[in-house]
Amino acid sequence: MLSTSDTAPGNHRLWAVLVMVVALVLQVAVANRLPLPGSVTPDLVLLTVVALALVNGEMLGLVAGFTAGLAADIMPPADHTIGRYALVYCLVGYICGLASAEMDRSSVVPFVAVAAGALAGSVLYAGVGMLLGDPRATWAIISRMVPLSVLYDVLASPFVVWAVLRVTRRVDRGRSPGRFDLAPARYRAMSRERI
Repeated sequence: MLSTSDTAPGNHRLWAVLVMVVALVLQVAVANRLPLPGSVTPDLVLLTVVALALVNGEMLGLVAGFTAGLAADIMPPADHTIGRYALVYCLVGYICGLASAEMDRSSVVPFVAVAAGALAGSVLYAGVGMLLGDPRATWAIISRMVPLSVLYDVLASPFVVWAVLRVTRRVDRGRSPGRFDLAPARYRAMSRERI
């Protein structure tokens, strides 16, 4: 078995890129087509950035956020100024990455970080849109859409965070995860003891 010290850092980057590509495809092909109330959909890409940042720290969160945001900016149906998602996801990835050290102390941290990341992402995206003069970024629209967006993101977060943790464990452990794997905080604490 491989410990985290045996796993090359390039593997983490490669798996992060693969996870982001899957999230982008699922966002465009599935999530954006869901007929949910309020014409708002969960932001799977933002949730993936938050999950990657929580697992790997602020630097990978920052880079993953920027690259995923830039890809989301140019991926059809892009109808906004290029760079908005890149800026928002970059900031959210970095801030959530700062909380990665706290994941070992409490199992509530991932859910609070996802909720805070979803709220920050929605508000920052709307704020940047208002600064750039986007006619769809008005207080009336924002006050109606942000709570729904955060709600949908929080509801979708267990699935996205679980998938990212599962892929990360596979990379760290060098094997496929078993049926009764450990909680993320306990897993990370045990892997540090082996180093």
